[in-house]
This record gives sequence, structure tokens and C-alpha cells, in this order.
Amino acid sequence: MHGKIAIVTGSTRGIGLAIARALLEAGATVVVSGRGQEKVDETVAALSNFGNVKGVAADVAKSAEAQKLIDETVAAFGQVDVLVNNAGITRDNLLMRMKEEEWDAVIETNLKGVYNCIRSAVKPMMKKRDGVIINITSVVGQTGNAGQVNYAASKAGIIGLTKSVAKELASRNIRVNAIAPGFIETDMTGILAENVKEELKKSIPLGRLGQGEDIAALTVFLASDKATYITGQTFNVDGGMVMQ
Repeated sequence: MHGKIAIVTGSTRGIGLAIARALLEAGATVVVSGRGQEKVDETVAALSNFGNVKGVAADVAKSAEAQKLIDETVAAFGQVDVLVNNAGITRDNLLMRMKEEEWDAVIETNLKGVYNCIRSAVKPMMKKRDGVIINITSVVGQTGNAGQVNYAASKAGIIGLTKSVAKELASRNIRVNAIAPGFIETDMTGILAENVKEELKKSIPLGRLGQGEDIAALTVFLASDKATYITGQTFNVDGGMVMQ
């Protein structure tokens, strides 16, 4: 990954932070991003020992801010080689109780945010006829989940978007893939009660929750020159929850 410029959205915590660190350790220059400037600055400081890192605060649900993220990266480093669309939120509720703003917030960040970032990033990628886009979806986008119709819809949408964009951009040597994590130990799962976690583990053949590093390792591989014949795919990293 030496000489590569990578952007990771939603990288101030959890899976995104693990991905950013792994890319840095692999030799890439990494632009971390999140909605809050203070948190972005803290992340840059925490990762600076691992390599060359820059921070750009941006709400990717807004097209102008997604464009700013790409523009500032190109201005600083001259190119974008890898885009990892990881930014995501949850607003869980049962369908009949779900407010319209809860639906809109999740779709706009999780799905429209991916569209916004890809649309901006492909311009510099197409100029150099090279690039990698990796979209973080979820097993919930494949299986559905009660109380998460908005989240499941957004993550299923990412899978369809990934396949369509992969077909559109293959002739320009831009590869597009998705990773579908299962239950990973992050802030989101950290709030669950221990008995709930134990029940979750029973649904996972490997019998445990995953780590952010499990997702990061596959991200680095897909971003590297070792994966140049892979595009349009969705890879599950879920301990065997969904077997295809």
C-alpha cells in the first residue's frame, strides 16, 4: 500500500478506526473522516504514530461535504487511490413506531452518503484510470432484522449499489467491492447487555463476536494489488452467520 492515498469515512471509532490503522500499517497515507472536527483531530493524533494521516471533518450525507472531503484529499496529496465507505448510523425502532426522520437519517447517511462519496471520488480515479472502492455493508442487509427496517434497507441498498457501480467502472480499472460484517465488538454492540451478547453468540457458528481488525484485514487485501481481479463482490465476515 506504499504510495497509495486512502480515504476512510466514519473512521473516528469502531470498524472505521481499525480500517484506518490497518491501512496506515500497510504503508498507505490515510485521510480519516467523521462529522465532528474535535473527534477527527483526536483520531489524527492517536494514529499519527502509525503513518502519514490527515483528518477532514465531513457529513457525507450532504453532497457538498462529501465533495469537500475528496477535494481536500486531492489538494493535499494529488490523488485518491482507495475510498472506504464506512460511515453509518442506526435509529432502531419497530416499523409502526418508526418516525419518518429516523428512516430518513439512516438512509441519508448510510446509503446516500456512499453515493455522494463515490460520485465525487470517481472523478480523480477515472482520470488516472485506477482506483479501489470498498463499501461496508452488513449481514443485516442480507437477512433483515426486526426493529431495523431502515438500517437493513440502507445496507441492502449498498450491496446493489456496489454491483451496479462495479459494472459501470470496470472498464476504467476501478474495482468496487463490499464487506458485510456480522456482529463486531464496537461501541454499537458494547451497549448490549451481557445476556444479549451471549444469545447473539449462540447464533454465530464460530461462537464469538468479531473484532474490527477482522474487517480491516480484508479491507487491506481488497485495496491492495493482490486483489486486482476481484470486483462486484460482497464478502461476509460474520463467523459463519450467513453461509453462501
